[in-house]
Amino acid sequence: MSDTHIHPHRFKVGKKDRIELLGQQPKLLWFTGLSGSGKSTLANGTESKLHRLGFKTYLLDGDNVRSGLNQDLGFTDLDRIENMRRIGEVAKLMLDAGLVVVSAFISPFQKDREMIAELVGRHNFLEIYVNCPLEVCEKRDVKGLYKMAREGQIKNFTGIDSPYEIPEDPYMTICSADLNIDAALDEIVEKVLPEIQIIK
Repeated sequence: MSDTHIHPHRFKVGKKDRIELLGQQPKLLWFTGLSGSGKSTLANGTESKLHRLGFKTYLLDGDNVRSGLNQDLGFTDLDRIENMRRIGEVAKLMLDAGLVVVSAFISPFQKDREMIAELVGRHNFLEIYVNCPLEVCEKRDVKGLYKMAREGQIKNFTGIDSPYEIPEDPYMTICSADLNIDAALDEIVEKVLPEIQIIK
């Protein structure tokens, strides 16, 4: 069917109304880094702290999304791009709903992260680079993924036979090799709070 037959509706309740009702500024906190870098741990902890502070949040995580919405996708470059596009569209809807969205995705390619930023609005995209050396990530390999990638059982694995492109200008960088989780979470939340608070 041609997209000329698609006519998006104008709703009586809009984003501005939801922001006013929820009393917060919707933002996308985008945690990116290698597998095992600590993205999910930090994203989960950040959402928990924001939730306890009274913010309305939602956490999107790579494995969870791939087990549902994106279960039909593999790990080729094209599938990774489509994975990012779908996640971006979901995040955009959640931002429109007025939520603070926290995400944890390897998202290895700069152009894909740029695509997400363009999709949700650059002012809404807070990129948090979880910087961790590959050898440390491999030592933390609780799922055994790096071992399988090294043995050729997993193809297109980021850091082994597929590249990770370091963010060019992230909102913030967390070095997680020798990480104090509580201190890192305090640092993240302190920096993010002015972005999501509405001062009355």
